[in-house]
Amino acid sequence: MKQIFFTPGPAELYFTVEGHIKKALTEQVPSISHRSARFQSIFQEAEENLRNLLSLPNNYYIFFTGSATEIWERIIQNLVAERSYHYVNGSFSNRFYKIAEELGRSPVIQKAEEGSCAVVDPEKIPSDIELVAFTQNETSTGAAQPLDDIYQVRQSHPEAIIAVDAVSTLPYIPLDYTQVDTAYFSVQKGFGLPAGLGVWLVNARCLAKAEQLAQQQSIGSYHSLPSLLEKARKHQTPETPNVLGIYLLAKVVSDMLGKGIDVIRNETKFKAGMMYQTLSEHDNFTPFVKKAEHQSRTVIVTETRKPAQEIIQKLQESGLFLGSGYGHFKDKHVRIANFPTHSREQFIQLIDKMNAIL
Repeated sequence: MKQIFFTPGPAELYFTVEGHIKKALTEQVPSISHRSARFQSIFQEAEENLRNLLSLPNNYYIFFTGSATEIWERIIQNLVAERSYHYVNGSFSNRFYKIAEELGRSPVIQKAEEGSCAVVDPEKIPSDIELVAFTQNETSTGAAQPLDDIYQVRQSHPEAIIAVDAVSTLPYIPLDYTQVDTAYFSVQKGFGLPAGLGVWLVNARCLAKAEQLAQQQSIGSYHSLPSLLEKARKHQTPETPNVLGIYLLAKVVSDMLGKGIDVIRNETKFKAGMMYQTLSEHDNFTPFVKKAEHQSRTVIVTETRKPAQEIIQKLQESGLFLGSGYGHFKDKHVRIANFPTHSREQFIQLIDKMNAIL
């Protein structure tokens, strides 16, 4: 029986990954030196493909880390001397806020009720805030902050750095990178790759801030922005990286470019529309996020009338793996990933099975 993973990360591998892994092993990619010309070409291919897929401006750099969780810490170390402002929609955005506290900063939190997005009022943001953090797509609750909210803050606070957690929403969202300063993701969600690689998109304003901050205090000895930049200019990393992960990212992004980002986005909307309609009409499900404009298209979260684990188990018996609720919602929610690797046919199969067993 073929298994299909609708889990929100790690998720179903992109359908071309198996072939790329086989080729990588044949070419012994995992054994090459990260200081070799071969690795430099892999880094450059990944960088150029991502830049094209995401329409990344020329003043942005692409850095590779161990995970998106690491990037939270690096952002605070490199870009915040005293105060950051965090819009919190769930567990992951709250964790970013907590990391700022743990690193000795004085973060400010604006917390929304779970299942909704924070109301953005730029006048509430203090004038001395150095960085405003958005989790555009909260993986724990399925709440997606409208992009216009983010751009509104940029217009009203042009001096603040705008940081966007796009972990479970790229490459779907058409983020305007001229309106933000840094965004980041991990590859095991929307890019359909094995876990173990974070991607940090950083513009020149961030680099200038890090260099300024380094004159006043420590910005960390590992993966500081200046050290990442120094190596990235040579298509290298400061340490031995996940070479296989970077190789696979380059190849899968190339496959996505061949398909076309507009096709990927239209398919994502179509699949999400099918699922939300099913959930709203089904006796056993209710979308957790009530406002349509806040409903994620990539991580769909539903409340369940029957115990969530019972539903998940029944679907697993048919080879369909869904995510459980996050944290205290573990047995109250089901989370359904809708990433580029998931086909329309797979979503139809899932919906048919949900209707059949319930």
